[in-house]
Amino acid sequence: MAMEGLESRAAAVIPWLIGKGLRSNSRQDLLNSFCEKLVELGVPLWRFHLAQRAYHPKFGGIGYNWTRMDGISHEHYERRETPLEAWLQSPFYVLLEQNMEVFQSDLTGEDLTRFPLLRDLKDQGGTEYLAMALRFTEDEPPFDPNNPSEGVLCSWTSDGAEGFSGEDKALIQALYPALGLALKSMSNRQMATDLLQTYLGRDPGQRVLSGEFQRGSSTEIDAVIGLFDLKGFTSLAGELPGPELIEMLNDYFGIAVAATHGHGGNILKFLGDGMLVMFNLGSIEKDAQAALDAAAELCRNISLRNEQRLALGLPITDWTLALHAGKILYGNIGAENRLDFTVIGPAVNQTARIADMHRSVGQNMIFSSVVQRAVTAGKHDMVSLGRYMLRGVADPLELFTVYRPNGAMPNLSPYVED
Repeated sequence: MAMEGLESRAAAVIPWLIGKGLRSNSRQDLLNSFCEKLVELGVPLWRFHLAQRAYHPKFGGIGYNWTRMDGISHEHYERRETPLEAWLQSPFYVLLEQNMEVFQSDLTGEDLTRFPLLRDLKDQGGTEYLAMALRFTEDEPPFDPNNPSEGVLCSWTSDGAEGFSGEDKALIQALYPALGLALKSMSNRQMATDLLQTYLGRDPGQRVLSGEFQRGSSTEIDAVIGLFDLKGFTSLAGELPGPELIEMLNDYFGIAVAATHGHGGNILKFLGDGMLVMFNLGSIEKDAQAALDAAAELCRNISLRNEQRLALGLPITDWTLALHAGKILYGNIGAENRLDFTVIGPAVNQTARIADMHRSVGQNMIFSSVVQRAVTAGKHDMVSLGRYMLRGVADPLELFTVYRPNGAMPNLSPYVED
C-alpha cells in the first residue's frame, strides 16, 4: 500500500515537471509551484533551497529559496577567489567534497555544532533537513567543491513534529531526477542567453538566439554608430605589466559600457583598446539624443575615475568618441563555420574617418552634422568644428563637439600621447 501511495503521488507531479521543462523558461515559477505541490501532497515542507552554477562573468551561481510563509525568492552569488566561510561550513560543501548523493540530519547533536545553517534552521522551528546533489555531467571524482561541475544542489527542511516520513523522503527522491531534468532544460536556455549576450552584446545575442544565424542574413536599419577609443594605449602597453594593463582597460571599459547600456545602446564589439557601439531606439532623433546623453555621462564618469586613479597612484589615460548616423547593414558576416554579428556600410566607414580627426581638431568627442541635426536644441551646447573633406568620403562633412565649461579633459598622465 505504501508503494502504491508513493507511485500515485509521484505520478501526479512527474508529467507536470516534464511539461514545464519542455515549455517553460522560468526556474523561479517552476520551483515555487513544485514546492506548493509537495505541500498539497501532504509533505510537511517548510523550507526549500536550490543552488546552481551560473555561466556569467560576474556571478558564479544562483540560489532559490522557498518558505511556506514567504514563497520564492532568489539571489546571485558573486564570483570569489576565496570561498566564503559560510560555504565551507555548509552541508552542500560536504556533499560535494565527499561525493555524497544524500545528506540527512534530524537537527540534533553534533550537526548543530558542525553546521551553523542547521543550528539556525533548528532555532526557527525546523525538525529535519535533507539535501541532495544531482550532476548534469559524467565527471569522475575527485570533485572540487569550490568549482562544482554543472548540476544542482537542493535541500528540503521540515517543521513537522516527526520531520519527514519515510514515504515523504522516498517521494522527494523519486521526483528529484525529473526536477533536475526540467531545471537542466531551463538552465541550458539561460546559459545560452547569458553567454551570447556577454560575448555578442544584448541585441545581437537575442537575435542569434532567436534564429538569426544564417550567413549573409542581414537587416538594413537607421542607427547612430559610435567608436570609443582609449588614447595612448600603445605606449601604456609597452610600459605597464600585463595585469595592470588589463585592470586599467576593464576599468575604463566598465564606465563606457555602463553609459552606453544606460541610455539604450548596444556594444557591438571590442576592438583592442576601443569599442564599436550602436544606438537603435526607433528613430534618428531618439538615437542621437541617447548617444549624446551617453557621451556626456561617459565624459563625467571617466573624469571622476581619473581623479580617483591619480589619488591611488594608478596610471590614467584619455579617451575619444566619434558619432555618426545613417543606414547600415546589421547581420551575419563571415565563413560557414565562423560568423560575426556586426554592422557594415558607408555610415560605419565614415564613423571611422571621423574618429581619425580627433588629433586634428583637438577634441575628445566629435560627431557629424547628421547627429547634430537630430538632437533637440538646447540640451547640449553643440559647437561646430568646421567642414572637412574626409578620406574616402565624396562630400565635405561638418563636424561638431559639445562645449564643456572645463574644456577637454587634459592629458594628466605621462603615459598619454600628446
